[in-house]
Amino acid sequence: MLRDKFKIVLVDDHKIFREGLIFMISKLKDFEVIGQASNGNTFLKMINDLDVDIVIMDISMPGMNGIDATQKALDINPDLKIIALTMFCDEEYYYKMVQAGVSGYVLKEAGKDELIEALETVVSGENYFSQKILHNILMSLDKAKSPKVDPDKEKVKLTKRESEVLTLICQGLSNSEISDKLCLSLRTIEGHKSNLFSKTGVKNSISLVMYAIKNDYVKI
Repeated sequence: MLRDKFKIVLVDDHKIFREGLIFMISKLKDFEVIGQASNGNTFLKMINDLDVDIVIMDISMPGMNGIDATQKALDINPDLKIIALTMFCDEEYYYKMVQAGVSGYVLKEAGKDELIEALETVVSGENYFSQKILHNILMSLDKAKSPKVDPDKEKVKLTKRESEVLTLICQGLSNSEISDKLCLSLRTIEGHKSNLFSKTGVKNSISLVMYAIKNDYVKI
């Protein structure tokens, strides 16, 4: 039996933008839009009545913004995959959305192919952040790596293989790409990645990248 399409809800206060996304997604074989909302409050009223896999979330909206809506939605359903799709590339916004728990962050200036890549990446269980955003994060971290972590705090010890996997994650490689590069099974890579999350106390790949750079595990 073929799997049903992944179900998407759009949350954005611009109707014409939602309609454009609905049309675009209608052409994809693995995804379908099952609902839409113009702000976070409206979306949260819908969430319990919808069997949804992915939420495409704007940040700046009247009533309730995307940051608060993301936090509340994940409190209700921690398995939701939320992709921020926004005009904002400022650090203030992507840090807050990462902390809120988004699985992806894509700029509205991105093309169709990048959004499709983001959708396919998050349903595979990985995080997706556009290259422009990753570049800005890395550059800002490089300029502001002080203050360092508490000098009296013991540095987390990583195995040689964990360090290799961490370096490749920071280079933007996916789990499957790391698997191919290191000639290890995908399951083994996922195990190393899980260990890195546990040791560093972070919850997603982008936070792991930030942690690694701030704590000098990798160099930009």
